[in-house]
Amino acid sequence: GTLILDVTCAPQHIKYPQDINLLNEARECLEQMIDTVCYESNIKKPRTYRKNARKDYLALAKRRKRTGKAIRKAIKKQLQYVRRDLGYIDRFLAEGKVLSTKNAKQLEVIRKLFEQQQSMYENRTHSAADRIVSISQPYIRPIVRGKAKTPTEFGIKLDVSLDEHGVARIERQSFDAYNESDVLIGAVERYKERTGRYPKRVLADTIYRTRANRSYCKLHGIRLSGPALGRPKKDSKADKKQEYRDAVD
Repeated sequence: GTLILDVTCAPQHIKYPQDINLLNEARECLEQMIDTVCYESNIKKPRTYRKNARKDYLALAKRRKRTGKAIRKAIKKQLQYVRRDLGYIDRFLAEGKVLSTKNAKQLEVIRKLFEQQQSMYENRTHSAADRIVSISQPYIRPIVRGKAKTPTEFGIKLDVSLDEHGVARIERQSFDAYNESDVLIGAVERYKERTGRYPKRVLADTIYRTRANRSYCKLHGIRLSGPALGRPKKDSKADKKQEYRDAVD
């Protein structure tokens, strides 16, 4: 039997996550929550400076050339607007006002987004753990693929296996990045549970051919595709022929 392992990425089509755009979207969502609470409770709207905030955002968004200093200044202003709006929401909640289920979930996302953006601004960095790149889809994570056209994609990462009968199975899926090499042993063991035997060969990319996976395959009499580690053998004609056959398959 043969087991083929491959990793792929199912991209999500979202706007490229620029910090200034995410903060502007968060601010607009908070303003909408404030308007809803004030309308339902028949109270006066607090001062949100939304016209000034919109003007400050467009001042950067419409610029053809953005300097680092201009971007940092614009982000600082949007952080201040978002902080003020979050303060109003907290005051409403303390007074017993209630948000809808949708707005409550969105508020949690915006709080985390604000904390991340504030931390990145203060530490002058562009990375954060579990960074939010979409308010509507907060579970999406950036995945570095290294492609010339799209070096970074946003979506779910999949490890897929294909057996000799042409049946494909998802061995692992996650929106967070992970090491694909850890999937091989589990996929082979599940193959044995289904068929009662280990596969004769496993065809996989270089990322799966770690020393631990090679030792595991050797222990169970499985041929793992690709050249062996270390120096090539003197009489390697037969090995190269088998490697070529595995690569073609």
